[in-house]
Amino acid sequence: MSIEKELHEIIKAVKSYIETEIAAGVTEYVKPEFCGRAGDILGENAKEAMLESLEMEVLSCRRCPLAAGRTNVVFGTGNPEAALMFIGEAPGHDEDLQGLPFVGKAGALLTKIIEAMGLKRKDVYIANVVKCRPPENRNPLPTEILACEEHLVRQVDIIKPRVICALGKISSQALLLTQEPISKARGVFQEYRGIKVMPTFHPAYLLRNPDDKKLVWQDMKLIMAELKKNNR
Repeated sequence: MSIEKELHEIIKAVKSYIETEIAAGVTEYVKPEFCGRAGDILGENAKEAMLESLEMEVLSCRRCPLAAGRTNVVFGTGNPEAALMFIGEAPGHDEDLQGLPFVGKAGALLTKIIEAMGLKRKDVYIANVVKCRPPENRNPLPTEILACEEHLVRQVDIIKPRVICALGKISSQALLLTQEPISKARGVFQEYRGIKVMPTFHPAYLLRNPDDKKLVWQDMKLIMAELKKNNR
């Protein structure tokens, strides 16, 4: 077995072990030594390995009360080498059940938006500011966003996308440290950790306000132009 396959088998086994320990009520987890050396071991596959290592840590997270009510941690999914990363606010009911971001009705609309851009979900990376579902799908509290901030920062730093699309008010305000409403923030590139950020309306909002889809498409065209410019 190659080093790459062997390490991925180890990662899967440790993830399974952590999930079992969490179900049994264990609240502490010591990161194995190999996780910090994933980049040295895997080379071209370093990002994937580092994301899996980070995900294992997040599975055991108990930094805020949301952990007590979750069915699954919703870490994120997609291409570790993605040039474009979408960041929403928090998992909903369907996401909590499946452990994947944007899999409900809002997720189906996001998929259509991505495909209209000439991409597939496997080409981008999708995550949320908060990794656990807030009760009754309420907005995450500032303390919950702060508790999860390190996870998101490390996630972004590993992927290093060229553009981030912040989906909705909560995501854009958390990333950009602003109270500006999304109606004013959208359509203009800003910056997060040296990466261009395009705030836009959340797909869930578009389901309630379909007339604003045209505004989101304007934002997506700006993103596509930026990605194309970076490819020259």
